[in-house]
Amino acid sequence: MLTARRRVVAAAAVVVSGALLLTSCGDSDSGSGDGKTLKLWHYEGPDSAMGVAWNEAIKEFKAKHPGVKVEFEEKGFEQIQKTAPMILNSSDAPDLMEYNKGNATAGQLSKQGLLTDLSTEATKRGWDKKLSAGVATTSKYDANGVMGSGKWYGVTNYAEYTMTFYNKALFKKYGIAEPKTFDELTAAMDAFVKKGVTPLANGGAEYLAQQYLYQLALSKADRTWVDKYELYKGKTDFHDAAWTYAANTFADWVKKGYISKKSTSTKAEDAGVSFIQGKAPILFSGSWWYGRFQSEAKFDWDSTLWPGSNLTLGSGGNLWVVPKNAKNKELAYDFIDITMSKKIQNLLGNKGGVPVAADASAITDPKSKTLIDNFNTLSQRDGLAFYPDWPVTGFYDVLVSETQKLMTGNEKPDAYLDALQQAYDKGAPKQ
Repeated sequence: MLTARRRVVAAAAVVVSGALLLTSCGDSDSGSGDGKTLKLWHYEGPDSAMGVAWNEAIKEFKAKHPGVKVEFEEKGFEQIQKTAPMILNSSDAPDLMEYNKGNATAGQLSKQGLLTDLSTEATKRGWDKKLSAGVATTSKYDANGVMGSGKWYGVTNYAEYTMTFYNKALFKKYGIAEPKTFDELTAAMDAFVKKGVTPLANGGAEYLAQQYLYQLALSKADRTWVDKYELYKGKTDFHDAAWTYAANTFADWVKKGYISKKSTSTKAEDAGVSFIQGKAPILFSGSWWYGRFQSEAKFDWDSTLWPGSNLTLGSGGNLWVVPKNAKNKELAYDFIDITMSKKIQNLLGNKGGVPVAADASAITDPKSKTLIDNFNTLSQRDGLAFYPDWPVTGFYDVLVSETQKLMTGNEKPDAYLDALQQAYDKGAPKQ
């Protein structure tokens, strides 16, 4: 979810077999370039799992394309978000660009005719076989720019998902058993509260609080429920059993002290740092933290999937997109292919990412193996449920403000759900 900004330092895991059904042919024209320059934009930091992997991919690309120059420009996420439609509609468009996935971003650009259809290349080069159906959802968009079907307008080569991070040292210090089930999780949180410790790190001013609440809803939901909410395959009722349970349980957790009311104005970075500093026993958040925790958390910690739920937040990562006006499209396709290779995927996995086409035996870091093993479990049960703010434009801000009101007690669960229903119905396509 690059929306609003969680930093994706994640990726996906092992190759999942089974070709995806492609509904159209691709746009394979190679542009009007000279074939001697690849103009590449992305916004991954050089020390992130993706940044390290893409830098290695550039070296590999140069070795395979002697005489071809790579013009790499690191752009800011916000910079690309704000200027993409204008840049892509001009002669200054790059040949290859990292872009955020989802209906309001890549879907919107595809609908505007600014992206190249990659369907033929996805089939020819086997990218379609390397992505599970859940991961590939954000790579394909229909004529209305809605993800999940239609043409391939992007390719992701990593994934991201949420998990429960445990500070094992704090559990040991207070003599509390690490939970394996949902009931054990609530029992552990009760035990921490009794010892004067707030168990859950939270950031109410950004995405963390709404993601706790969405995970609670997912624990009572199924794939049909997710498809209704995220893909408009039916009517979403915010007063159904799942949403009602989530809102009531989240409000109850604040009352019980599992989540601090003081975290209403806390940002995600503050919550992550509180875990890194050893202050918080539990953090529920995404694989984008994983590499950072590996390098900065100086205590014994572990991660596991949210107990008692087949579904959790997650998706394919950001996309490689080829602008319609790209001048050297064949070079762009070649670079994408290199990032999907075993060598680059294995590197990504060992640097704290979750690769989509890695060799499991090549991942040697123990924590990285756990990250990928858990993703495989999630992928095999079709457990990626995307993010709560994705369905409609502007919904992220609504979720932040309304969830803050729920935390402070200024809004009851029923009124909270009313507000979400109103904002969702206003922005979603008419059924």
